[in-house]
Amino acid sequence: MKFLDQQKIYIKSGDGGAGCVGFRREKYLEFGGPDGGDGGRGGSVVIECVENLNTLIDFRYQQHFNARRGGHGQGRNKNGKAAEDIILKVPVGTQIFGEDNEYLLGDLMKPGQRMVLAKGGDGGRGNAHFKTSTNQAPRRAEDGWSGEEYWLWLQLKLIADAGLIGLPNAGKSTFLASVTRARPKIADYPFTTLYPNLGVGYVDGNEIVLADIPGLIEGAHEGAGLGDRFLGHVERCGVLLHLVDGTEDDIIKSYVTIRRELEEYGDILSSKSEIVALNKIDALTSELIKEKQLALSEVSRQDVVTISGISGMGIKHALRDVFRSVTEFRSIKEAAEQLDKPNETINAKVLDQDEADNE
Repeated sequence: MKFLDQQKIYIKSGDGGAGCVGFRREKYLEFGGPDGGDGGRGGSVVIECVENLNTLIDFRYQQHFNARRGGHGQGRNKNGKAAEDIILKVPVGTQIFGEDNEYLLGDLMKPGQRMVLAKGGDGGRGNAHFKTSTNQAPRRAEDGWSGEEYWLWLQLKLIADAGLIGLPNAGKSTFLASVTRARPKIADYPFTTLYPNLGVGYVDGNEIVLADIPGLIEGAHEGAGLGDRFLGHVERCGVLLHLVDGTEDDIIKSYVTIRRELEEYGDILSSKSEIVALNKIDALTSELIKEKQLALSEVSRQDVVTISGISGMGIKHALRDVFRSVTEFRSIKEAAEQLDKPNETINAKVLDQDEADNE
């Protein structure tokens, strides 16, 4: 399946049906009168977050979504039929932006979460609504209200426990393939990975979702290489696993280059918990491994794990460190959510009390 994480779409909700001008005329009935029904409501455009989707590729082949118009009213006080809503199904982590691709309208984070993008137009009233004591036979009815129409941007940000970052050919795809059942493309040239890959790994019976992010280079925040477009996929990760190619002559420069790009992107990524791993140690001698590990520890100001995605050396230890950091991130996130819930309850009670006072 082709990966697509950004797409522009056009949506239009349905217009409301027109009201009817009708009169009751039946034999042997002395009194008739207006009996025109109302028009039906137009269909709305609703977006829904569902499981088992990980790309926006469905919107590549259809960008226009138009809901149907509501049915027109009829005589004998028959109202028009309401049109069915259009439901757009998107993956977990989809964000909805306005036409300028800057103003955030919604963020769908949980399966089953819904949002009305365009509300259907209300139906027009039939002439039965306009009967008065001075106008017993109104010949007036309303047209239905127009629906809403917009151009919107859909952006997908993958939700993973840990994001794999590093320069091209740092061994991210090889690491992902060695610890999960994902099968990303692996080759001996830069930019082999052109789109993010997700994989599920296990350590000590615990599950970890890993995201392989396409390689960054110096100046990515200015559009160099693949640019920083895919960095948005690691915004929601609990921890960053920074892989540094141990066969590089200047590993310090490799590390600093990626850190600089994260800082240029913003505090969202630069402040995340980071685990640094010296990769491809199967191609190094023990003395060279210690030398490069020490140099990398000094510049990163933390302990550096040594791994090899091909031979599997140090993989278990690295995954345990990742899971430990992910667990801490989840605990902090759950605590923050619990703090928000009482505030919402308190605010609701305050609003209820204010309404009671007004009454």
